[in-house]
Amino acid sequence: MKSLYPEIEPFNTFFLETGSQHTVYVEQSGNPDGIPVVFLHGGPCSGTRPGQRCFFDPNLYHIVLFDQRGCGLSLPFGELENNTTQDLIEDMERIRKQLNIQQWLLFSGSWGSALALLYAQQYSQHVSGVIIRGVFLARQQDLDWFVREGASRIYPEQYQVLLDSLPGQNIELLYTTLWSDNKAAVQCVTDAWRQWSSQVAVGVGYQKPEQTEAITQKMIDQVKMELNYARNHYFIKENQILENCAQIQDIPCIIVHGRYDFVCPMAAGLSLSKALPKAEYRVLEHAGHIAKGDEMIAALVGACDEMAERLA
Repeated sequence: MKSLYPEIEPFNTFFLETGSQHTVYVEQSGNPDGIPVVFLHGGPCSGTRPGQRCFFDPNLYHIVLFDQRGCGLSLPFGELENNTTQDLIEDMERIRKQLNIQQWLLFSGSWGSALALLYAQQYSQHVSGVIIRGVFLARQQDLDWFVREGASRIYPEQYQVLLDSLPGQNIELLYTTLWSDNKAAVQCVTDAWRQWSSQVAVGVGYQKPEQTEAITQKMIDQVKMELNYARNHYFIKENQILENCAQIQDIPCIIVHGRYDFVCPMAAGLSLSKALPKAEYRVLEHAGHIAKGDEMIAALVGACDEMAERLA
């Protein structure tokens, strides 16, 4: 069974100027003459981590990680102005051009999978392949599954904690409460949302903190960024991703989806596999949402190794 490659350090880091108040953190590692691959993190708000370099053979891949606007090491943290899906797509193009990359492999997960598909649909000539973990299609039904009817029936106790953080236990007041001037209410709903998101993402491995964690402004800003994308329907048209799949049919694609992914349920993966019939669709019977666990890691590292052979 394949495992992660050894930890490595970047050979270059820089902050990308975007023509706005945002500067985007970018790093390069691995082989500068290797196959270019860009890592698209989830969220939208999470940022990258050093361990994410380890999915790729550093001898074969030129590994590019970047923190999307307003998160990770990108500045200013939590900034919502000029922070839309199209802005992120154009940041990717700026990075590609600055690094003089003609084509690159897109490696993505969760929200990053939506971003990868949208980028590929707009700039297909610059995409050599796509690897997707946990298909997220950014439709209203995908959001409803997560915050209304769906995951709430799998983890009703934790969902009740989220409801209890809202006036009248009304989930429709999620956004207004988070953006209110009531500091205590903002901290309460931030804490509840973080617990809810962790429970659904981690699944049976989630352990609720024994002590109440102090909610910082950074935590609030992170949740606001995630939910700002959600309340704006991810700044795309309804069902835009599936409707535009015809133009990326010939791009090599591997879709990896865990059977127990309750953030991005299996139905989304199946829908994408039907829209991209040439893609390889791999269901992991014992994996969940996060990119951890032996089965998931083996599948993702294996997909990267296969793509390296195909693209070399």
